[in-house]
Amino acid sequence: MGSASEAIPELDVLIVGAGFGAFSTLHKLRQQGLNVKVYEKGSASGGIWYWNQYPGARVDSADTPIYQLFEPELYKDFTFRERYAGWKELKRYFNHVEKTWDIVKDVEYNKNVESATWDESRHQWLVECADGSETYCRWFIPAIGFAAKRYTPPIKGMGEFKGDLYHTAVWPQWGVNLKKKRIAVIGTGASGIQTIQEIGKDASHLTIYQRTPNYCLPMNQKMLDEAEEQKKKEAGEYEKAHKKCYTTFAGFTYDFSEKNTFDDTPEEREAFFHKLLIEEGGFHYWLNTYKDMLFDEKANDEAYNYWRNSVLKRVPDSKKAELLAPKNKPHPWGTKRPSLEQNFYEVVSLPHVDIVDLQTSPIEEINETGIKTKDGQVDVDIIILATGFDAVTGSLAQLNIRDTDGKSIKERWADGTRTSMGIAITKFPNLFFLYGPQAPTAFSNGPTCVQVQAEWIDKVLKRLNQDGITRFDAKEEAMKDWQRRMNEKWDNSLFPKAKSWYQGANIPGKKVEPLNWAGGMPAYIETLNKSVENNYQDWNTNAK
Repeated sequence: MGSASEAIPELDVLIVGAGFGAFSTLHKLRQQGLNVKVYEKGSASGGIWYWNQYPGARVDSADTPIYQLFEPELYKDFTFRERYAGWKELKRYFNHVEKTWDIVKDVEYNKNVESATWDESRHQWLVECADGSETYCRWFIPAIGFAAKRYTPPIKGMGEFKGDLYHTAVWPQWGVNLKKKRIAVIGTGASGIQTIQEIGKDASHLTIYQRTPNYCLPMNQKMLDEAEEQKKKEAGEYEKAHKKCYTTFAGFTYDFSEKNTFDDTPEEREAFFHKLLIEEGGFHYWLNTYKDMLFDEKANDEAYNYWRNSVLKRVPDSKKAELLAPKNKPHPWGTKRPSLEQNFYEVVSLPHVDIVDLQTSPIEEINETGIKTKDGQVDVDIIILATGFDAVTGSLAQLNIRDTDGKSIKERWADGTRTSMGIAITKFPNLFFLYGPQAPTAFSNGPTCVQVQAEWIDKVLKRLNQDGITRFDAKEEAMKDWQRRMNEKWDNSLFPKAKSWYQGANIPGKKVEPLNWAGGMPAYIETLNKSVENNYQDWNTNAK
């Protein structure tokens, strides 16, 4: 804590986190002449890509050139080596951003923000860190994303295990020797899929503990030719791609088809599905498909059945195939996040790889030598928890940020998440958060989403400073209206039928509710811009 004789430093803006959103916001606000600093609890930049360095960790959503910041001075002399970049490539990218924008001078690493309290007399936030230091800031921007709080299931006896136990979200940065080991992987979300396909062939035995099958899509990974990519940049293709991202549902370069599923004949439909799933790869089969796929159950069945048949061709063992792609779909296609895979189905088909169905044989305990389920004991050397995150809300809720009434975000959201446009919260004035709850977040390309938000914050702060406004708080009515729109979009889709982290269903006891804006990027951008029209119509403003 600061002493009376020790002046607490003041900033115009304090940003928490050192990923895409933080760096985009820092760069823009510095250009206004604002005094901006970034506090990052890790020892280097990268955001989620600093922490997630497990085997096979890589982008499995958007591909080059859109999984990066859309600034010409950044991409003109940097080229990713793969269509979907791995964590080492992303580390190289963030080093490039740091140098190009001279980032490091305004970042404090190993600086863990623990709490923030609003000071009404000053119209500032008082932010306290784990090292006891304090900072005042006019504008407080947590840019910690949706996956900053890992989830570890409360499995009996976990502390008894005598082997090595790791969580993919905090993988040792020095690496782990997994060759010729007996390994258990619990969880088949994105990190589970990537880890399994990376380590499977070299393990002496691999046991996969699966609760729900992942509807994996072919990544269609490829190496990129630097000369070819340079030609694309010079021809304006990168710039065109980046502009396109602001006009599509998910902030990608492609969007849903104008057709409904049954507008096509069965033959036309099969050809279309083949093009998306096999030829294009990536998320095309999810976000470039028929526009009714996520809304009509029969249309959804068509997508599921075609996907299932593609998996059956790759998994010769009928028992494994049924676990990975069941005849009766566990949930509608696309209502849980599909992961992109390179050779996952070939790896799980290896004879030394087993799958345990946690629906029929749940884990009873972890003991000294391994994992015991209803069907028996499996002894292992290493357990890998690929159990994900308290996603979307957990990141912000874990910080002790208190509103004008002294209540924390966690307390405010105890009965349900409430935000204004997924960027602010009533009674938390001068606070904006990036890539968090009730924004397009998990339904979007991350760099697109955070740049949309950073650009809006940049424009708003410039205008507020010109108008002499020092207190900016979302109106309660605006928050209620956003909640109404959130629920309306969600309830009109098939998403509620899946027990997904999209709605908090992966965490025992967590309220099940829509956590991501399902209305698309263009509508989100329009809503942000309209909120500050007519003398900041959706905000309460004060000057000091």
